[in-house]
Amino acid sequence: MPPVRSGADAAVLRTRVAELMPQARRELAELVAIPSVADPRQYPPQECLRAARWVADRFAGVGFPDVRLAPTPDGSSAVIGTRRCGDQDAPTVLLYAHYDVQPPQREDAWRTPPFSLTEVDGRWYGRGAADCKGNVLVHLTALRALGSALPVHLTVVVEGSEEQGTGGLEAFVPEHADLLRADAVVVADTGNAAVGEPALTVSLRGTVHVVVTVEALTSAVHSGVFGGAAPDALAALVGMLATLRDERGATTVDGLPATGEWSGAPYPDEQFRQDAGVLDGVSLLGGGTVADALWARPAVTVLGIDCPPVVGSAAAVVPRAGARIELRIPPGVAARPAGEALVRHLHRAAPWGVRVTAQVESAGEACRPATGGPAHRAMTAALHAAYGVPPVELGQGGSIPLCGVLAATYPAAELLLIGVEEPLSSIHAPNESVAPQEIADMALAEALFLQSYGTAPR
Repeated sequence: MPPVRSGADAAVLRTRVAELMPQARRELAELVAIPSVADPRQYPPQECLRAARWVADRFAGVGFPDVRLAPTPDGSSAVIGTRRCGDQDAPTVLLYAHYDVQPPQREDAWRTPPFSLTEVDGRWYGRGAADCKGNVLVHLTALRALGSALPVHLTVVVEGSEEQGTGGLEAFVPEHADLLRADAVVVADTGNAAVGEPALTVSLRGTVHVVVTVEALTSAVHSGVFGGAAPDALAALVGMLATLRDERGATTVDGLPATGEWSGAPYPDEQFRQDAGVLDGVSLLGGGTVADALWARPAVTVLGIDCPPVVGSAAAVVPRAGARIELRIPPGVAARPAGEALVRHLHRAAPWGVRVTAQVESAGEACRPATGGPAHRAMTAALHAAYGVPPVELGQGGSIPLCGVLAATYPAAELLLIGVEEPLSSIHAPNESVAPQEIADMALAEALFLQSYGTAPR
């Protein structure tokens, strides 16, 4: 396949991407079929290793001669490879994605098998179809469309524990800074405003996970004999969690500002209600605009509670209960101090002298990538050409802790956050899916970007 050399060949690239989509579907099905959840308590670690080897083999097949699996400090394996072009002075682009996925949660909530790519009404369903295995296929499809010649040097890194937040690649990068050094970093793990509406993410919230345990009794006791005087650990925990929001639903962690305002593209209330599946009559939270709440202010979510389940529960006072809490923080708020503020808040909110253990499980910094540089301009033009409409600049309520590490390690590099995820993808939830056209259009945009960035004035 001869290389495409000029902007006039965009139509040729589009045709090549279209011809490659059957292969992209087959390969995405293979990758989705691997249950690469990076939590050995839920899935065997061999599944992540199998996914890593799959990814490494495919990148070796698109011109990365030295691709390898690199162990990271949390025990996961990152796929890393380099591909040099003929011009020594050409810029270097780092391509990022991750092959690990969220657990499927309740499999009976899925309309299709979570680890079998299934087409329904034109969308491809399966865990990781969008987040982030679909983006792995974006990279592969873009490189196949371009062929053997590129005007840039390439490095690829596909990590294996992003969804668990255990920080393997974040710890690896500073220790191997020269290995991944680049002029531009394409982080394919965000997404668009809607199908067919391209976006560049220009703000990422950071994230902190805190685990809290409440103990009140040495063991469960009969709720009729002792209830009313015996302190209830579950009731104490519920009360503590209730202090994390005010009557409007705004996050109220002592010491964290919650009045930020988003100055970029808005997120209309009705569009958000539809995208999030908010039930009729249920209020939106936060007190400001949707964009303020998502991208400019802290947000607390109770991810899980350890307590007796409804089915099988006994008439007994609960002696011990726990919760895992997530705190999302906007740029400008440091992750570790925010987590420590949440821990202090929980201790202060504990009633009745119950014993509280709370600790920060993981923390990742927020990130606000610089805009206006040559890579940003080239990607903006590439998205416009691929989608037929100019991209918008959005915040991202989700977090990619690695971006803060990349920004600190390579302060001169431009970070470009793109991806196939959009509101209908239901990432991190049952029935995750991807629109195949998003894979095609994003692959075309990436190919156009790689083609133009190498020759753009800097």
